[in-house]
Amino acid sequence: MASTVKLLGSEGNLASDSNVGFAKVVRVLNNKTTVQAITWKNAGGSTLGTVTLKAGEVAYIEKASTDTLLGVATSLAVGVAYSN
Repeated sequence: MASTVKLLGSEGNLASDSNVGFAKVVRVLNNKTTVQAITWKNAGGSTLGTVTLKAGEVAYIEKASTDTLLGVATSLAVGVAYSN
Protein backbone atom coordinates (compact mmCIF):
# COMPACT_ATOMS: atom_id res chain seq x y z
CA MET A 1 0.00 0.00 0.00
CA ALA A 2 1.24 3.46 -0.85
CA SER A 3 2.49 5.63 1.99
CA THR A 4 2.55 8.88 -0.01
CA VAL A 5 -0.06 9.57 -2.69
CA LYS A 6 -0.10 12.43 -5.20
CA LEU A 7 -3.43 13.12 -6.89
CA LEU A 8 -3.18 13.46 -10.67
CA GLY A 9 -6.68 14.77 -11.30
CA SER A 10 -10.19 15.00 -9.95
CA GLU A 11 -12.19 12.06 -8.70
CA GLY A 12 -14.92 10.76 -10.99
CA ASN A 13 -17.21 7.75 -11.15
CA LEU A 14 -16.80 4.52 -13.12
CA ALA A 15 -20.40 4.26 -14.38
CA SER A 16 -18.95 3.78 -17.89
CA ASP A 17 -15.57 2.58 -19.16
CA SER A 18 -12.90 5.12 -18.23
CA ASN A 19 -9.14 5.32 -18.68
CA VAL A 20 -9.19 7.72 -15.69
CA GLY A 21 -7.20 10.43 -17.45
CA PHE A 22 -4.80 7.88 -18.95
CA ALA A 23 -3.49 7.17 -15.44
CA LYS A 24 -1.23 4.17 -14.85
CA VAL A 25 -2.16 3.88 -11.16
CA VAL A 26 -5.72 4.53 -10.01
CA ARG A 27 -7.22 4.84 -6.53
CA VAL A 28 -10.72 3.31 -6.53
CA LEU A 29 -13.23 3.76 -3.68
CA ASN A 30 -16.41 1.74 -3.26
CA ASN A 31 -18.59 4.56 -1.93
CA LYS A 32 -21.57 2.30 -1.24
CA THR A 33 -22.83 0.06 1.57
CA THR A 34 -22.69 -3.13 -0.55
CA VAL A 35 -19.96 -4.88 -2.55
CA GLN A 36 -19.04 -3.66 -6.04
CA ALA A 37 -17.18 -5.35 -8.87
CA ILE A 38 -14.57 -3.38 -10.80
CA THR A 39 -13.67 -4.61 -14.29
CA TRP A 40 -10.30 -3.89 -15.91
CA LYS A 41 -10.24 -3.90 -19.74
CA ASN A 42 -7.62 -3.30 -22.40
CA ALA A 43 -8.04 -0.59 -25.07
CA GLY A 44 -9.75 -3.13 -27.35
CA GLY A 45 -12.45 -3.81 -24.74
CA SER A 46 -11.30 -7.30 -23.70
CA THR A 47 -11.61 -8.01 -19.97
CA LEU A 48 -8.22 -8.45 -18.30
CA GLY A 49 -9.44 -8.90 -14.74
CA THR A 50 -12.00 -8.10 -12.07
CA VAL A 51 -11.92 -7.31 -8.38
CA THR A 52 -14.71 -7.06 -5.82
CA LEU A 53 -14.51 -4.26 -3.26
CA LYS A 54 -16.39 -4.42 0.02
CA ALA A 55 -18.34 -1.40 1.29
CA GLY A 56 -16.00 1.55 1.83
CA GLU A 57 -12.95 -0.32 0.55
CA VAL A 58 -10.15 1.43 -1.35
CA ALA A 59 -7.93 -0.32 -3.91
CA TYR A 60 -4.96 0.92 -5.90
CA ILE A 61 -5.02 -0.56 -9.40
CA GLU A 62 -2.03 -0.50 -11.75
CA LYS A 63 -2.88 -0.55 -15.46
CA ALA A 64 -1.65 0.59 -18.89
CA SER A 65 -2.57 4.20 -19.65
CA THR A 66 -5.06 3.16 -22.35
CA ASP A 67 -6.70 0.41 -20.27
CA THR A 68 -10.12 1.19 -18.80
CA LEU A 69 -11.94 0.51 -15.54
CA LEU A 70 -15.67 -0.04 -15.16
CA GLY A 71 -17.77 -0.10 -12.01
CA VAL A 72 -20.95 1.77 -11.13
CA ALA A 73 -21.85 5.39 -10.32
CA THR A 74 -20.72 4.94 -6.72
CA SER A 75 -17.31 3.55 -7.75
CA LEU A 76 -15.08 6.62 -7.46
CA ALA A 77 -11.67 6.79 -9.14
CA VAL A 78 -8.74 9.18 -9.46
CA GLY A 79 -5.31 8.81 -11.04
CA VAL A 80 -2.45 8.85 -8.53
CA ALA A 81 1.31 8.66 -8.23
CA TYR A 82 2.76 7.08 -5.11
CA SER A 83 5.95 6.29 -3.25
CA ASN A 84 6.72 3.96 -0.36
